[in-house]
Amino acid sequence: MGSLFPTIAPGAEEGMKAYVGPSLFQPHRARQAIRDAHEKKIPPLIGYYAGLSSVPITRFVAPMGYDVMWIDWEHTSCGVETMTTLTHFRRVPGHDHAAIGFALDAGASIVVPQLETVEQAKHVVSAAKFGTRQNGTRSAPPFRMVPGLTDMAADGKRDVWQNLNDQAAIMVQIESLEGINNLDAILTEVPDIDVVWLGSLDCRISMNLPANFGQGDEPEWLAAVEKFNSTLKKHNKPRAGFCLGGGEELAKMGEDNVLLVHAADVMKLYELGPQLLAARQAVAKQ
Repeated sequence: MGSLFPTIAPGAEEGMKAYVGPSLFQPHRARQAIRDAHEKKIPPLIGYYAGLSSVPITRFVAPMGYDVMWIDWEHTSCGVETMTTLTHFRRVPGHDHAAIGFALDAGASIVVPQLETVEQAKHVVSAAKFGTRQNGTRSAPPFRMVPGLTDMAADGKRDVWQNLNDQAAIMVQIESLEGINNLDAILTEVPDIDVVWLGSLDCRISMNLPANFGQGDEPEWLAAVEKFNSTLKKHNKPRAGFCLGGGEELAKMGEDNVLLVHAADVMKLYELGPQLLAARQAVAKQ
């Protein structure tokens, strides 16, 4: 087991294999991977966004080697059983205590949407952690951590519950101006948040700005983004985001992000429209 948990940061070629948990019933050591990426010990993690939460599509993509597979449980009709058959980094439907527990029990790290207040952040971390040391209220899953079979401690020292607190990561999405304005207080009072994502599309809509795929140059928008960025720098907190482009754009975003979602099932399906149009034009010329 020692080879899976090196004391130094793994090489880029190892990817998330170096952070795998002691069993498939436990999450990867995602918190450590995020910290290592933030400290530039490893490159940013490259992720795939499963917006359809489709088991066949996701299982086909899984062997391709993405570092992170983001399963969207917020914007799909995915049920608990389907969700638990999928893989790491799940966006839970909201702040519900039970939903957070379902995802973590399945061996995932979590993405929590629409975080706006210190109280919400405290609730999320409490629902995700074991033990009063971190105000944890998460219920221990007795039939997943089976003694001697799946309850191995990742560090070989502390018990499995303390290890699980340090394995699964908590990513929060700030998706409103209120969330941006409260982010300093959130990160001050709730340090166990591991990584922050600016949900620019939702944020712009909440600010009554044109959606514009989350982009814009309005003064109020630029001020909000600057406040978000400066708050993360103040707290030395990692950030994550979408980057569906490549080359220089990807390299540039990799300077400031520990996790980049670089592909998505829905985006690939979008390509079918132009392909169909080209096919119709081709046969029309016959």
